[in-house]
Formats: sequence, structure tokens, C-alpha cells
Amino acid sequence: MDALEEAILKSGSAAYVAFGSSQDADMRYLTRFSTTDPIVYIKKPGEQGTVVVSQMEYERARRESTASVMTRSEAGLFEIQEEEKDRWRALARMIAGLVHGGVLVSPHFPYALAKELSTLVEVRIDRAALVTMRGRKSEWEIGMIRQVQVAVEEAMQTGITMIRKAGIRGGLLSRGAVPLTSGMVRAAMHQILLRRGCTPADTIVACGEETAFPHIRGEGALRADEPIVIDIFPRDDQTGYYSDMSRTVCRGEPAPEIREMFWAVSEAQDLAEARILPGVTGEEVYRAVVDFFSELGYGTGNSGFVHNLGHGVGLEVHEAPSLGPSGEVLVQGNVVTNEPGLYLPGTGGVRLENIGVIEEGGFITMTRFPRELVP
Repeated sequence: MDALEEAILKSGSAAYVAFGSSQDADMRYLTRFSTTDPIVYIKKPGEQGTVVVSQMEYERARRESTASVMTRSEAGLFEIQEEEKDRWRALARMIAGLVHGGVLVSPHFPYALAKELSTLVEVRIDRAALVTMRGRKSEWEIGMIRQVQVAVEEAMQTGITMIRKAGIRGGLLSRGAVPLTSGMVRAAMHQILLRRGCTPADTIVACGEETAFPHIRGEGALRADEPIVIDIFPRDDQTGYYSDMSRTVCRGEPAPEIREMFWAVSEAQDLAEARILPGVTGEEVYRAVVDFFSELGYGTGNSGFVHNLGHGVGLEVHEAPSLGPSGEVLVQGNVVTNEPGLYLPGTGGVRLENIGVIEEGGFITMTRFPRELVP
């Protein structure tokens, strides 16, 4: 019995119900089906989950989904709609007729549908079961994330090679007579990812003062002798799984402060890797890195180490568990990032991010890309 079935039984509900497209990570996880139109998912204890789809999607869902498949007509929706024209009430009646009892839903369940369902059956909210299940990755899921990471590293290599081979003209990096820009590096990396079947979004290529602020995307010409933070986190188009990696590089001679920060972040990443173990909380690992940086004189307020140490990665680029102040107990099968960073306004920033899976013996890093400030 999995955590979701236990939650259904513990709540006294007859079934777990979800509604949404595959843009909803919970729905994608439960069905392994990709669809742009919202569908209904119903899971009863001891039974295979069922998806209710349009007739147009029936054959594809039958071939691709891990759930059993039912058309809206078979579910009785069309008959209900003959007398009930409100979309949400009709859906609620259909679900209630299929479930025959109370339902358990996620915190993301549409309010309009929950409101109509609550007039027919008792509606309860599950806050933990799916989070727990999705946090513990199967071997298949880990394999899918590894595939994305291979594409990420190829893209990262492309971007850093452009920076390494760039000329320097008037303090700016250049390709011949043309300044090398964040956008040019980003576009080249995106081409690699798209060819590998991955969709990139908001890739960071930030330079100089921009690097002192963790999530500035970066624009304009790249400059010599200054840090360049690259952060890539694409999603595989076929499976929906993400990976995530960051590197900091410099073309030229970085300032002594940046070299010191790079050393400190590298040491912090190694320290964290050794402490990411099953049974340890994400908070404990985070606090160890905070203490390490504090001993070196770096703070955790508006400058220094200003974000969490890491996060889960799966069907969302940021999911449980957290390696931060409220980090949960880590378990085997968690796929998490290890991404310490230091940020000093007026100086710049350094971030190094690896991804790995927690196994019985500890953290196994999937990332194989080197850490080199001056590549």
C-alpha cells in the first residue's frame, strides 16, 4: 500500500480525485500522461487509478497512461450536461457518481470544482501523501533525470567554450568584432537543449554586478575579468522531468575576492555532499554550510549566503525536499541539488550547483561537469 492509499483510508474518503492538465505535476506523476486539456483522475484504495478523458484523447491515453481510461461519455458526463449546464456542477456530479463517497484532493485542486463537490460529498485536503511519494524517486525517474542532466552538461559546455574562446576588446568579451552577450551564449545553449528534446526557460547568464543577485537572468555584453554565473534548468519534453546545474566562470583574471568566494563555495559544496545522508534533515545540512560560511566571515542576510542550500528536482524544478531552514528528513530516492553560493553587492557572486540522488550510502552526484573558475 502506497502513501496515497494510506491517506485515502486514514481520511475516511472513498477516493483521491485530481483535475488538471499535465502542466500540473501531480497529474503528470499520477497518470504519466501528457495532455494540454484538463482531465479527471480518480484513485480508489486497492484499485488502479482511472482517468476520464475526451473521446479524442481516449486511444492515446489508453496507450500512454499508467491509469485505466474512461471516456467522458462512459463516465456519464454528457447525460448530466443535458440537464446541468454549469461546467463545474456537471463535473462535480460526474465525479460524485463515480466515487460514491467522500473525496481527498490536493491543495491545488480547483476551488470552483471543490465547492460544487462539497455540496454532494465530503471533501478533504491531502497535504503530504503525494509530496512524500513524489519526493522518493523510482529508478525509472532517476534515469529520466540523468538523461536531462546529460543534455544540460552538453549545453553548459557549449556556453563555457564560447566564453573561453572569446577575444577581449576594450574590456568586453568578443566574437571577432562583435561583443559576446548573455543572449548569444543563452541562445547557443538553448539550441543544444532543443535538439536534445528539452525545453529551456529563464536560463541565467549573468555577469559582473548582476551575479551578486541570484536570479537576475543577465543581459548585455559579457565583460572580461568578471564572474559569469550560468544556471540551466530545462525540462524533458517527453517525460516532463527536469535537471538543474550552475557554474561560475571568468574569462581573464578574476579579482582576489572572487577567487576566495569560489574556493569557499567549492569547499561548502564538498562539505554538504558529505553530509547529505538518509535520515539527516535538509535543515541540518543547510546549517552546517551556514556555519562554515560564518567562520569565513560571510553572512546570511542581504549579502553572503542568501538562499537555501538545495531543493528537490523532478516533475518540477523546485519540489520537496528542501535543504533549507525548514528542510525535511532526507530519504533514499530523493533527488536534490547541492548549490551553495555567495553574493556580495559591489563585488559579484559565485554559485556552484550539482544534482544527485540520495542512496543508502549517501549522496551520489549525477553532475560530472568540472568546477573551474577560469576554464
